[in-house]
Amino acid sequence: MPRHQPSPPLPDPEAPPRRVVFAVFPDFQVLDLTGPLAVFYNGARTIAASRRSAAPAYRTEVVAARAGRVDCQQSLGVFADLSFAETKGPIDTLIVAGGSGVHQAVRDGALTAWLRRTAPNVRRLCSVCTGAFALAAAGLLDGKRATTHWASCQRLAESYPTIAVEPDSIYVRDGNTYTSAGVTAGMDLALALVEEDFGRDCAITAARWLVLFAKRPGGQSQFSTHLAAQAAEREPIRRLQEWILAHLGADLSVAALADHAGMSPRNFARVFRRETGATPADFVEAARIDAARRRLEETGLPVERVAGDCGFSTAEHMRRAFHRRLGASPQQYRARFQSPVVAAAE
Repeated sequence: MPRHQPSPPLPDPEAPPRRVVFAVFPDFQVLDLTGPLAVFYNGARTIAASRRSAAPAYRTEVVAARAGRVDCQQSLGVFADLSFAETKGPIDTLIVAGGSGVHQAVRDGALTAWLRRTAPNVRRLCSVCTGAFALAAAGLLDGKRATTHWASCQRLAESYPTIAVEPDSIYVRDGNTYTSAGVTAGMDLALALVEEDFGRDCAITAARWLVLFAKRPGGQSQFSTHLAAQAAEREPIRRLQEWILAHLGADLSVAALADHAGMSPRNFARVFRRETGATPADFVEAARIDAARRRLEETGLPVERVAGDCGFSTAEHMRRAFHRRLGASPQQYRARFQSPVVAAAE
């Protein structure tokens, strides 16, 4: 059973709020800002209710190269409270948004120059999505582990070879630096920060207010076979993918799937790979691992039962698949990611 750290004590009602600063630029991704902002707002609301005080636990600010309206890539305007030059003093948590405009912002230089000056006065330095490129350009990710949106991981790794890019993580912490995957992953990161500050109960309550799954661990995969099932262009292959996901315990050999699709095995394997970018066997194994991961996280079922439920011939077969794809055994994966509520009930 995994060992869990006790929740940190609630802050002194007289303590000043933690300062959370969001850095944005023209054509940023609006959810990179509003998602984490909502998490901190609800975290502050939860703490205020628990200590029966109106004093906020967090104080949030939005900053940019110039104060005033900043247009995001969704054609909305957001008001920046302060310019970079006006943003003074210590910062508890600094979060750099991502978005299509980040590369122009890096070329302009104002954001990266400000990040270099400000970083020594920041307790936690974070990015959401492609905001990692701004931290990287400022030299703040050199020699560190980091992640970004899956579609930009290769570019980050090629542009900044000193960074150990983890393309399959929702978020990554290395020291006081935190980077997250795309868009909604910023909310998972923000929930993790709230949990660090005020404990799991506070993070769960904040997530509940936002009707979020509370909460995806950082090491979980950005990818899901349920998303991959939408990748095929041809409707027959999409329908077959959906059938596979609903029948993981069935015979899912190439011959059986080809028969189900009404195609010859050779033609089926060729079409499936062309449509999805994966062989039928790879897709089936990924789907079974995805289902097994959820059962290991959310239940206390024995590993042998999980293996059988998810279509693996034996627990050893599942163990080999986990090691090959996740670099950990099912037991190790459960120890790291199982819900504390499930673990405590065992």
